[in-house]
Order: sequence, then C-alpha cells, then structure tokens
Amino acid sequence: MADSIKNVSIAKREFFIHGLTSDGKQFRPSDWAERLCGAMSCFRPDAGRNAHLLYSPYVRPILLNGVRSVVVDEAIREIEPLAYHFVLSFAKDNDLQIIEACLLPDAADKSAAK
Repeated sequence: MADSIKNVSIAKREFFIHGLTSDGKQFRPSDWAERLCGAMSCFRPDAGRNAHLLYSPYVRPILLNGVRSVVVDEAIREIEPLAYHFVLSFAKDNDLQIIEACLLPDAADKSAAK
C-alpha cells in the first residue's frame, strides 16, 4: 500500500485568469496579460539582476481558446502572499473569469523528460 501511495503524483494547483469578463466581453488593453506577468517577473526562484527580463514561472501569460489569459501557480501564495493576493485582486477588480485548473505537459515535454 505504501508503495502505491509513493507513486501517486499530485497535480499542480493552478488557476487561469481568463481575458473575458463575467459577461463574456474581451478584456482590454490587448496586452494586459503580458503587463500583469511583467509586473510579477521578480517573483522567481532565481530572481536576480535580470529577473525583469523573464516571466515568473508562477505567473505566466498564455492563449486559452484564442483569448489572452494568465496561468497562476498557487505556489506563489506560500512564496509571497501579497503577490498572490495582487493577481487575484486584479482579476476580481476587473471582473475577469477565474478558472481553476492546471496545465498538462505537452507530448513533446513528456518525451524530453524521459
């Protein structure tokens, strides 16, 4: 029994801030996701002098069904609670849809990990 518990992988806890308001309108400006992720770029494990040039692995922009969105890794809540509350408040203040989910690795990512 203990061996089977060890082999169970726990899914990463993430949520998406979808670039649509609760009434389905696209959020503007069109680069909002990149701006938000740029503001959060200093929250990285290797935050150093060039941290502003890379997105944080905890808050990153994506296209979700053709709509600009942001993936937020809930690990940032433990690393910096104020940063976590900042992105959550941004979504709520702008009436953006929040979707609880997690990204699954692409087939290419799986083969590279082997």
